Amino acid sequence: MADDVVLAVDLDRTLIKSDILYESFWALAAASIWRVFIALFALLRGKAAFKASLSRHAIVDPAMLKYNRAVIDYVRHWREGGGRTVLVTATDQRVASAIAEHVGLFDEVHGSDGTRNLKGSAKAAFLTDRFGAGNFDYVGDSSADLPVWQAARRALSVGVPSSLGRRIASRSGDVEALVLPSFEPRAYLRALRPHQWLKNLLVFLPLVAAHAHSVSAWLAAGLAFVSFSLVASGVYLLNDLLDLAADRAHPRKRNRPLASGAVPLEHGTLLAPLLFLGGIAVGALTGRIEFLGVLSLYMVVTMAYSLHLKRRPVIDICVLAGLYTVRVLAGAAAADIPLSVWLLAFSIFLFLSLAAVKRQAELVDVMKSGRLSASGRGYHAEDLPIVTMMAIAAGYVSVLVMALYLDSMAVGELYAHPLLLWGVCPVLLYWISRMALIAHRGGMHDDPIVFAVRDQTSRFCGVAVLLVVLAATVKIA
Repeated sequence: MADDVVLAVDLDRTLIKSDILYESFWALAAASIWRVFIALFALLRGKAAFKASLSRHAIVDPAMLKYNRAVIDYVRHWREGGGRTVLVTATDQRVASAIAEHVGLFDEVHGSDGTRNLKGSAKAAFLTDRFGAGNFDYVGDSSADLPVWQAARRALSVGVPSSLGRRIASRSGDVEALVLPSFEPRAYLRALRPHQWLKNLLVFLPLVAAHAHSVSAWLAAGLAFVSFSLVASGVYLLNDLLDLAADRAHPRKRNRPLASGAVPLEHGTLLAPLLFLGGIAVGALTGRIEFLGVLSLYMVVTMAYSLHLKRRPVIDICVLAGLYTVRVLAGAAAADIPLSVWLLAFSIFLFLSLAAVKRQAELVDVMKSGRLSASGRGYHAEDLPIVTMMAIAAGYVSVLVMALYLDSMAVGELYAHPLLLWGVCPVLLYWISRMALIAHRGGMHDDPIVFAVRDQTSRFCGVAVLLVVLAATVKIA
């Protein structure tokens, strides 16, 4: 390298795999949604002012960001060869300086200052004035960097598509791709969490419980299933965007697509509202205003949970249980079937148990890691015994509700041999106890329902319950 040539490196999607603007926005939204609205007013003064407003209030931990290893290695090699390095970015100066200090590989740091947005032509002019045209190599990632590459001695790209690569070559001549573009469809699919759509099968439960045979009712429930699946995926994306810091500190959740950088934050930010709109559109096809009302309730409560309620101990468990139960309500609303008070009571307590098991599993992880509290939650390690008791007690109450139902007049109207249904109770008692035990031992998945679907013993219990119900239903001549 020439002794007087400086290596200039961009930050967003170059040094790091993410975009600080989105990192700051979602960090601030997680901390205080009201401050986000205040920061948005700064947009009236320009994008640089908006970035400055975000950086003053949002806390982005440089240690938790995902870095491009190839870029880090290149910068380190440049410095080891005696070259000077500079981090030059449209990110606000405050955040850029903190990241540069954490990395420890840059001689200078230059970012936006609240008035000037250091991007594109402004960045090219700044580097040319400071170091001279052709006296710097530049590492960038987007078409906004074309003026900078044109003024640079050498262009180095990170993840640019071939079409942009040709444009860079036509302007700069000497081009090197440090990181090739990558697109992982599976990462986007994982971000939607299709395995979680299994929960939405609960919309069919009222039809099964009522022994409904109407084709139109089942079609309406099918539309409700699709609608809830789309909305739920949007909710998971929103929750992951708000939980970036907590997920990156978690031993398993750090590998989620948004937290790991496999899916850009800007893509998640766009996909979430599109999924919400898609879910509402499909829900409208049911022709049931009651269903749209339940769907709207689900969306409002899940957003409240993601923004605030998940950090409120006990309330979060009750809300999670309610969100499971809302799916049952939605199925009844879509199919226009009266909801049994017995089914509603059973669902509430069973899902309260599963929600508590979910928190129990998280607290077991906290205990094993030696931490004092759960990141992003309102629980302390010493709360584990209380949460465990909640899980077991609520589960046993759901079995009690089942037993009371079996002694009611309603059961005789639907089942030919109602006494056989008592066989469901011991299976449920065993399964609930086992779920709590597995969570206590640290073997529970982040979501108990997903665990139950994958667990062979749980599947066996499900088949046993199904056989008992079928035997109680079939009339023998």
